[in-house]
Amino acid sequence: MTDYQQINDAIPLPPADAKVSTTVCAYCIVGCGYKVYTWPLGKEGKPQAKENALGVDFPGEQFGPWISPNQHAIVQLDGQDQHVAILPDFDATVVNPNGNHSIRGGVLAKKCYHPSAPTKDRLLYPQIRINGKLERVSWDLALDVMAAVSKHVLEKFGESAWAMKTYSYEFFENTYAITKLAFEAIQTPAYAVHDKPSMGNDTAGLDDAGIKTFSASYQDWSEADVLFISGTDPYETKTVLFTEWMMNQDNKIIMVLPRRTAGVAYAEKNGGLFLQINPGTDTLLHLAMNRIILENGWEDKEFISKWIADEWEIDSGFGRGTRNTPWQWRTTWGSIGALSFEKYKDWLLNYGPAELESATKITGIPQEKIQQAAKMISGGGGKRPRTSFGFEKGNYWSNNYTNTTSFASLALLCGAGNRPGRVVSRLGGHQRGWIGAAPYPRTKSPEKLPGRRRLELDLDRWVTAGQVRFAWVIGTTWLGAMTASQELLKKFRQQTTENPHQVSSSNREEIIQTFIDRVDSGGMVLVDSDIYPVEPLNTELADIVLPAAQWGEHDGARCNGERRLRLYSRFSDTPGEAKPDWWAISQFAQKMGFKGFDWKDANTVFEEAARFSRGNILDYYPLVWKAKQEGVKGHEALRALGTTGIQTPIRLEENELVGTRRLHDPELNLETPQGPTSHPKWLTHFNTHSGKALLIQSPWELFEDYYERISPKRDLGEFWFTVGRINETWQSGFDTLREKYLTDRWPDAFVEIHPDDAGPLGIESGDELCLWSDDILVQESGFQHIEPKSFSFTQLMKDGHIRVGSGEMKAVAILTTAVKPGLLFGMFLYGKRMGNSLVHRVPDPITHSYRYKLGKANIEKLGESPFKDDFQKMSFKQRDYSGA
Repeated sequence: MTDYQQINDAIPLPPADAKVSTTVCAYCIVGCGYKVYTWPLGKEGKPQAKENALGVDFPGEQFGPWISPNQHAIVQLDGQDQHVAILPDFDATVVNPNGNHSIRGGVLAKKCYHPSAPTKDRLLYPQIRINGKLERVSWDLALDVMAAVSKHVLEKFGESAWAMKTYSYEFFENTYAITKLAFEAIQTPAYAVHDKPSMGNDTAGLDDAGIKTFSASYQDWSEADVLFISGTDPYETKTVLFTEWMMNQDNKIIMVLPRRTAGVAYAEKNGGLFLQINPGTDTLLHLAMNRIILENGWEDKEFISKWIADEWEIDSGFGRGTRNTPWQWRTTWGSIGALSFEKYKDWLLNYGPAELESATKITGIPQEKIQQAAKMISGGGGKRPRTSFGFEKGNYWSNNYTNTTSFASLALLCGAGNRPGRVVSRLGGHQRGWIGAAPYPRTKSPEKLPGRRRLELDLDRWVTAGQVRFAWVIGTTWLGAMTASQELLKKFRQQTTENPHQVSSSNREEIIQTFIDRVDSGGMVLVDSDIYPVEPLNTELADIVLPAAQWGEHDGARCNGERRLRLYSRFSDTPGEAKPDWWAISQFAQKMGFKGFDWKDANTVFEEAARFSRGNILDYYPLVWKAKQEGVKGHEALRALGTTGIQTPIRLEENELVGTRRLHDPELNLETPQGPTSHPKWLTHFNTHSGKALLIQSPWELFEDYYERISPKRDLGEFWFTVGRINETWQSGFDTLREKYLTDRWPDAFVEIHPDDAGPLGIESGDELCLWSDDILVQESGFQHIEPKSFSFTQLMKDGHIRVGSGEMKAVAILTTAVKPGLLFGMFLYGKRMGNSLVHRVPDPITHSYRYKLGKANIEKLGESPFKDDFQKMSFKQRDYSGA
């Protein structure tokens, strides 16, 4: 076997006959295109262009394809060690033209498995915890046990006692299989995706306004004169979207963030604006800007007249009665209902919290900057600029519903939403891999608001209430990724490892009976499917651990942030007995006796899922339909499109596949639908009954009592603690922590603190800190609400549904003026450092989204970290380049 540690002494060139596959970066929403070269050991290309697969002379005088040490590795393919080089596609004309890429994509080769590489700790075999230790078992035994216990739970406790917590962003093949099992076969409401406690909308306010998220194309961002970006720095989190489509344009960028970043520095240097907002107060900023625009008559009157619903159009078609569908009751219910332009203007101009003085006091943004921003995005009565509005989690992970409704209204008043360079859209985190095989069974959810308004079930609260008896986790760090993480961990321990019924034998029937005894006693059986050991989910808690295949080990498909569909090709073996998640679902479902899960390969799942994509923004059914007409597999038809792919929804025109650049586009010329093509109204109109967008009230009062309760008390040494992503890492670091190049940069979690706060505490850059709080709020029980006020934070407190817990994490201090005094900033997820332990678990009452950005912490200095005087690892230089 190849010694992995020696392979980077010299990086070989792929020979001219190397196998070339196309794929897409495994990480952020942008989805840059890559080419993968594999070739046998002992064979190398030569410097002449005709003798290497890159077709380039080496050394060359111009910038072009080359292979860095981090773009080369050894993989196993067909049972043999082979070289692999994973390079950005230098021939690309879309997404990442000419091979532009991020530092994350630049180290993709290092995520590949090899038994002598840092990735050698992959999960290779199914395991069951016996006598407290995970022991290797067969797939057959693991699945038999899962099926037997599941049948018992479903029969005795019902569907809502059988839960799943999975990703929403993985390949279509996997998410389709998962949702077919959960929503069609089992029909459980106890389901949530990786970053939420329920299946509620990520950005319900935008949806309710009639705007489809991810409606824009990347070209739209480059065609805008002004970009208003809220809650994210695209350079740090979506690098190529920023460097390729937002930078180097004749535009101005306004960024709304609580801390200065590299993207902010660029924006300010190039005539833009930085609105340094206090965490969670975006609603008031939006409303104040809306009010300034309306007071001065700067709104886009022509657009509003044509594209904003009037009172009759709001009422027409769906009435004002009690509705069970969330978008209906949210847009017709009391203080958050939709209003005509005239009524919205009247409401806002008489709404005290929207006054500039009030907004400035709470947001922390100077009045002149709010006024300047309102003038920049609207034109201030002069020539109207093409303004586009992009937002992400810093916006909707603090005050979800009213932040997103007020953001949508801000964009609509400026005429954005359906024109080139004038769009409003999420900028995205993960790539888009969700295909639902059936709708979420909301009617089975035990959680409800007054009337017949059922909410998607809060799974975390359902678990802690002892209602879940069997849970299957797939590809997500359930505990660390949720709020009040350590409080949640305590509950998980009580229901799994601390339950008296623990497996002590490898006998199939004894294992099954032990688990049945546990669930009957009120405990929970936990299954986890993943690619690596994850502390503490599968290292400590899970009873059954299943090994999953990852990116590059099987063919899969999904879309990026402009809905561009491509195939991610297999180029290496799956290690050990690891299997794609769709395969594990298939085998389990068949043992349960469910029909329709006997897929023979990934392409079979892909083609079946295509029918369930119809009518959605990721509709790719015409591609599969046309491929079948031509006798080609769906995967192969997509593979032929390379890194260019095609933007969904896909249409068939004159027997040719046509992609969709932007949604809600009134200039889109639609012909009579051909073949399986569908033409949803939202292709050319907004996604409402009338086809016109809605302006929705965004009352601060829905959030105000909670905000006042959680605001840090400076006299008690409390700080705001907010979290986010940085350029070099991805998610929990599941790959980053195994890539030396990046681990040397960030060998531990960090926390940014202002020098004025650090000085009195004797803290210097490089010191190790303990961030802690004994005032972390946790919502419990309270699933049935009879009166409208009963789900308000104040009433939840009075009714005893809020308890006080605690949390802590360790991190290395970085002193920086990028954060304001009183604010700390840390990484959202970093291995086993549970930063979310310092975030309250009280979700938005309307949407059940967590408020990840609104944590709280006290600080204790522990001493110096190992990195304080180590110049080889962990830089303490200010990231926004504006100071020391």
